[in-house]
Amino acid sequence: MTATLPSVGGAADPSVFGAPVGALVAGVDSSTQSCKVVVRDAVTGALLRSGSASHPAGTEVDPAAWWVALGSAVAAAGGLHDVAALAVGGQQHGMVLLDADGEVIRPALLWNDNRSAGAASDLIHDLGVRTGGSGEQAWADAIGTVPVASLTVTKLRWVADHEPENAARIAAVCLPHDWLTWQISGAGGVPGAARDLGALTTDRSDASGTGYFSGATGEYRLDLLDLALGEGASTRITLPRVLGPGESGGSVEASVLAEALGAAAPAASAGERIVLGAGAGDNAAAALGLGMATGDVAVSIGTSGVVSAISALPSADGSGLVAGFSDATGAFLPLACTLNASRVLDGAAQMLGVDHAELSRLALTAPAGADGLVLVPFLEGERTPNRPDATGTLHGVRLANMTPAHLARAAVEGMLCGLADGLDALVAQGAKVERLLMIGGGAKSEAVREIAPQVFGLPVEVPPAGEYVADGAARQAAWVLVGGGQAPAWPAASGTTVHTAAPEPVIREQYAAVRDLV
Repeated sequence: MTATLPSVGGAADPSVFGAPVGALVAGVDSSTQSCKVVVRDAVTGALLRSGSASHPAGTEVDPAAWWVALGSAVAAAGGLHDVAALAVGGQQHGMVLLDADGEVIRPALLWNDNRSAGAASDLIHDLGVRTGGSGEQAWADAIGTVPVASLTVTKLRWVADHEPENAARIAAVCLPHDWLTWQISGAGGVPGAARDLGALTTDRSDASGTGYFSGATGEYRLDLLDLALGEGASTRITLPRVLGPGESGGSVEASVLAEALGAAAPAASAGERIVLGAGAGDNAAAALGLGMATGDVAVSIGTSGVVSAISALPSADGSGLVAGFSDATGAFLPLACTLNASRVLDGAAQMLGVDHAELSRLALTAPAGADGLVLVPFLEGERTPNRPDATGTLHGVRLANMTPAHLARAAVEGMLCGLADGLDALVAQGAKVERLLMIGGGAKSEAVREIAPQVFGLPVEVPPAGEYVADGAARQAAWVLVGGGQAPAWPAASGTTVHTAAPEPVIREQYAAVRDLV
């Protein structure tokens, strides 16, 4: 059953904000697959224009490609000549290594590069030996998260073990959004400015995904950086300064930035400057873009699947199912992440030789539970649960369910069951679930929208399709202009639909019976 929610909020009162009426802000989403730019009104949040450009495929990328894509996306969005502030939301965990001259040492290893799975195990063991207890719990207590291959700290250990010559050259370590903000500021090499490693900045949401920062204390754990790179390494390595949620990371002259980006767009007036926000990790930026508060849980179905909740307190899950990250407002964002989300639907559609619309139609013609056919979709290994070497498995195959409709249904259910397991883990860590939001490319599927409440056992709200990471970054940019302790309260987007259905326990019961048979 589907219903449409009325829009909430209304026109913002300009007198509430410190930003001048008519001021514009830009938000950037530098994701795994592409770069998106939105330009919005700082006071009302109204979308004025947007643009996007693709990133190269792969799990190892030259950061220069992100800069090229940013220039193309900015041009497609009509330029930044009239923008007063900008912030960047970016894919988390990606390891960008810089030498003493600010040059990139090697291509960035992205979050979905699993080669450091062994390094994660080694780090867990090493900290356990050091503390004389459980390595998993020691990491959870230290940073809120048990290392998996996604985290930056594991990639640093991998470089130390496999590329010692590159490890010896490291003068600074940063993340994709840190590097882009640094480049935008001019400190990373915009014409006319020398590279300044000391000007690198980040925010606590993205820093909390490195594996060497504690969101609970707000401090880097240099001992854990040394555990990855070798004793004393932290004394020669610059880490980005961690900015507060509404704190500015400096500014850049608009005309200089336009020249550096090579964006064919209207020229900015001489001397006009763009204030830079702290930026955020993509999940935290999306939460800010959605206006999430305590009690809200978001299920994001993109390249990866993410279940995240806003919490006033940090988490420390020694099982490793929940990553204890921080959000973009000063609170916390415990989350569970699966490597296989919309790609499960992509693979099923390719296997059946159909497009996504037909895959959805087929799935909705099969019964709940697909007559016993169960797909455990660890197609590219898995992060939650931590099984980097696992493969997907299809269970319960019989003549009666060897049909395209049953396989389509099993693909949707398997993907959703993995996310539902993540939600259970969040609840076990104390997360409150008063509202369940579903976003991302996978949420466009009618089958996903209709089957999700059967799997989660809750109504599911689907906001209109949008660029919520970029929107959150734009809202943070407005925060810098506004000042104060809270982000500006932009009206919620209209067109949210609510999907309800009776729970179908058989779906998760079947999945639970076979998910560990890998």
